[in-house]
Amino acid sequence: MTNPPDTSQPIQSRRRTLLYALAALVSLIGLADAIYLTIEHLSGRSVRCTIVSGCSEVLSSEYATVRGIPLAMIGAAAYFAVFSLAVLAAYSYRWAAKSLTVIVGLMFITTLWLIYLQAFVIKHFCQFCLLSAFVTFILTVLIVISLRRN
Repeated sequence: MTNPPDTSQPIQSRRRTLLYALAALVSLIGLADAIYLTIEHLSGRSVRCTIVSGCSEVLSSEYATVRGIPLAMIGAAAYFAVFSLAVLAAYSYRWAAKSLTVIVGLMFITTLWLIYLQAFVIKHFCQFCLLSAFVTFILTVLIVISLRRN
């Protein structure tokens, strides 16, 4: 008697591909948010909050730049890297999946720090920053799920 073929591997592979593709799509939301904030910062315009108040306080704080570089620009680069690596990971590039895990992990830690700063130091929240935090949280969940599937 022969054993039936193992079909779990292709299913696992498809699920992982779907998770990485979803991560790529979600990262585009973060990328759009970060590009918008970067443009507004570089043009000198203030961002208007419509859901919460405090965008101006957060985005004009000393924490909005790192050595003169807008934090949103660094975020845009990070989201672009996540998008690129997620696409490559969806095509089974293992090094891309490992790099993606590291970058999203760093983004998650940074997000926790920035939320702390908004809540306890600046004492104001920016809806665009919270959107970025939410996107990073979703990316983290997707990456953790994909790691558990391995």
